Amino acid sequence: MESTASGTARPLSKERRRPSRGMYVLPSLFTAANIAAGYYAITQAMQGTALEPQYFDRAALAIGFAVLFDGVDGMIARLTNTASDFGKELDSLADVITFGVAPSLLAYLWGFKSLPIANFLMLREKVLHLGIFVCFLYLICGASRLARFNISVNPQPRNPGRPGKKYFVGMPIPAGAGVIASVVHFENGSPIFDPRLSIVWLCLILFTGFLMVSTWRFWSGKEISLGQRHPFQLVALIVAIGAVIALYSEYALIVVALGYLVSGVLARLAYSWGQKRRRQATGVS
Repeated sequence: MESTASGTARPLSKERRRPSRGMYVLPSLFTAANIAAGYYAITQAMQGTALEPQYFDRAALAIGFAVLFDGVDGMIARLTNTASDFGKELDSLADVITFGVAPSLLAYLWGFKSLPIANFLMLREKVLHLGIFVCFLYLICGASRLARFNISVNPQPRNPGRPGKKYFVGMPIPAGAGVIASVVHFENGSPIFDPRLSIVWLCLILFTGFLMVSTWRFWSGKEISLGQRHPFQLVALIVAIGAVIALYSEYALIVVALGYLVSGVLARLAYSWGQKRRRQATGVS
């Protein structure tokens, strides 16, 4: 209640009232779309072969759309003040399916299972078994990242950044899935045929899994809001980025995904170098 000049009380303004129950369904609809995209990616990846690589490409694109849905449902929940415990749990389960199971299966079928049998027979078998293990590790790392995120209260990265700026502790699982999907899409779904290239692919998956369970800082982007006083420049930038992705998706998506991965590595190295210089300066003084 609010008091008026005459001392009487009046109800709070409509803007401060709690949202209607129907509004709470809106973020969950995008979470459901996230799950649907993950399920579609799994079905497409299972149909992919060296002769029909378009299925791998469709799976990669589905994961890319799921990343978009995942960002939109959180944004809507914050803008409409409809965040709930149910929504958080549903979002975590969706992320395990879409950004854990789907990309790990796609990574295995595209990068290891499709290797030709005729050439490099012994190497192929070894890489195939390693691929199964590493893709499973990726899935475990992603699930562990989600579990840590759910139980953490104001987590701080081991290499803190600018004060007052929000960061993720470890690479978010949607970004990890984006790395895998962007590489597959860059190749238009055409699978790896050389076991030696599969070893490089194996190392990338393993490193991505490590980044998800690390305590390194990654930019969260939570300071970006359409509710700013002058959002026109931000809207124009988003439209421009969307146009570039639509026209040159193979190049744009892999640059964004790998660029985000590298940004976390560079932030860690920069912090380590800064700490080393500070220790040396302290020792000299």
